[in-house]
Parts: sequence; structure tokens; C-alpha cells
Amino acid sequence: MRAIADLAREPGGGLIVPPDNFSYVHRALIFALAARHRVPAVYPLRFMAREGGLVSYGVDLGETFPRAAEYIDRILKGTKPADLPVQAPTKFELAINLKTAKALGLEVPPTLLARADEVIE
Repeated sequence: MRAIADLAREPGGGLIVPPDNFSYVHRALIFALAARHRVPAVYPLRFMAREGGLVSYGVDLGETFPRAAEYIDRILKGTKPADLPVQAPTKFELAINLKTAKALGLEVPPTLLARADEVIE
């Protein structure tokens, strides 16, 4: 809690929320603290912007999960995991919550809105 309040005192302060279980479980608290202290925050998953976060930028889970299923299938058919190439995500999603931006007193540039996969109003 104190960390977010400290960020609010810094000029140009902001928060990048990592994609981990803590952030997922405590997302409502993080949203509330960021709003209370007027700290802009970027979240890792699209649904977090839908739930009240300012911006989300992260992997498209709709692309990632099927690829993981293909790997599981190959392993179950006998391929050694060490023989499978490492794959990085290839598709990322950007979502912007304009309601949250307005509450924070931020104006989102039209060029950024044009690049967003989803704009929440």
C-alpha cells in the first residue's frame, strides 16, 4: 500500500503490475489504491483493464493456450520436452479504459487509442 502512495509523490510516477498470482489475487486492491492515489498503472492482461485498470498490455491468451495444448499433445505422444523449441508469444493486446483515464485526469492521445485492440468507455 505504501509503495503506491510513494509513487504518487514522484513526478511522472506510474506502476507496472507484473503478471503473477499476487497481482491477480489482489487486483481489486491494486485498482483501488492506484485510483485513490491517482497513479497510472499498466496491467498484464486485458480483463484487468475491463475491471477498472487504466491500461493493459500483454500476451493474447487466446493464442498462447492453444499453442501450449499442442505441446502437451506432442509430449503425451512421446516427444521429449527438451526436444521442443522454446516459443515466445507472437501476439500482444493493448486495452485502454477511458473511464479510468478520466478519473485520473489523463487524456489518452488519439494515436494510442487508434492502436488499441480494445477501448473501454
